[in-house]
Amino acid sequence: MDAAFTQDAKLTPFWWEAAPPYDTPLENLPRKVDALIIGSGYTGLHAAIELARGGRSVLVCDRDVIGNGCSTRNGGQISTAVKPTFSALAKAHGVETAKAIFRDGRRSLAWTGEFIRAEGIDCDFKVCGRFHVAHNDKAFRALASSIAHQPQGFEVPAHVVPRAEQRRELGTGIYHGGVIFENHASLDPGRYHAGLVKIALEAGVLLAPRCEITGLSKSGKGHRATTARGEIEASDVVLATNGYSGKLSPWHQRRVMPIGSYVIATEELPEHVVDEIIPKDRIVSDSRHVLYYFRASPDRKRIIFGGRVSISETDPRTSGKILHRELVRLFPQLEGYRVSHSWMGFVGYTFDTLAHVGNRDGIHYSLGYCGSGVGMAGFQGRKIGQRILGLAEGETGYTRTPFPGRLYYSGKPWFLGPAIHVYRIRDRLGI
Repeated sequence: MDAAFTQDAKLTPFWWEAAPPYDTPLENLPRKVDALIIGSGYTGLHAAIELARGGRSVLVCDRDVIGNGCSTRNGGQISTAVKPTFSALAKAHGVETAKAIFRDGRRSLAWTGEFIRAEGIDCDFKVCGRFHVAHNDKAFRALASSIAHQPQGFEVPAHVVPRAEQRRELGTGIYHGGVIFENHASLDPGRYHAGLVKIALEAGVLLAPRCEITGLSKSGKGHRATTARGEIEASDVVLATNGYSGKLSPWHQRRVMPIGSYVIATEELPEHVVDEIIPKDRIVSDSRHVLYYFRASPDRKRIIFGGRVSISETDPRTSGKILHRELVRLFPQLEGYRVSHSWMGFVGYTFDTLAHVGNRDGIHYSLGYCGSGVGMAGFQGRKIGQRILGLAEGETGYTRTPFPGRLYYSGKPWFLGPAIHVYRIRDRLGI
């Protein structure tokens, strides 16, 4: 390992230390179920739980261990999940659809906390607030203006922190102030996912790790799924693969871009160092196009730091060194402290930076959370379950927008490198 790493550094998520992914084989694969869920992250497990509690037989299949994707590889930050502005959504899809989407975004944040508390999931959930920091003066003015002119009826509790007062919130002078979103939250994503696995098993859901679905076809009023262990008949199928969507459904693959996000965890730090860097235990993100996001670990012994590190995808050894260098640049007080964990996961991005939910050829789906899936993925997974059960509360604004693709795109984002290069130039120039 490089000098940036501890001698026993791991290239797996820090979150797996407390909550390793579920990898218990399913001895007998059922030949027929009411619902087949493809993908075992937050979306898939929440859909499965809702359906099982509604009396349906449910099987969740994943080509790897249960929860191997970004549901256990993210930074554990929860926001209101809507990237486009209200005016942009209203212009593109109409005012009523914009309102419905914003309601869902706001609701997903609150609902996630309610669900965790009601189910008694021990995952260090905390409403800590997000400090969204500006990378230059222009970005600060834009952030301050956005808070002063929030869409009527969708205001969120937030306040501006000028640069002169920044160190009360963050131990660096590099940023130019920012905005505190007071109701944003954090959790331990591995323990949250483990809690969902436990609830799903107790509800009667069957979990099949390392059981890849290699083909889907119509079968009567339902579907036939092919695996290496045989075929499965299912009345309903849910595609919940997000950034890990592949050739199983080419239509969806052409609409979701897998973009690598890279994360490190530092070795254990002295208490006073963590207190200086993030004194109020906020989650933090910056305003750059190619952004960084970071926080203290739930026990406040480490810093978790993530972002995009290169034009093309790379490996956690390379990304860990780059992220460590950037972390020390932002916080010189971390000079000499090393990386204990370095990992990556694929975020599912869409061409309109909006999640999409719907039914295509009888396959239910919710995909493309664009880096804001910790709350929205579970919220929409539950909505899918409700719609399959025929419940009115399953309606969501995210079903109302078309799911755009791009000419010549078939699942490999060949244009990503040039786009990131342009965004980095814009970040440097403050555009």
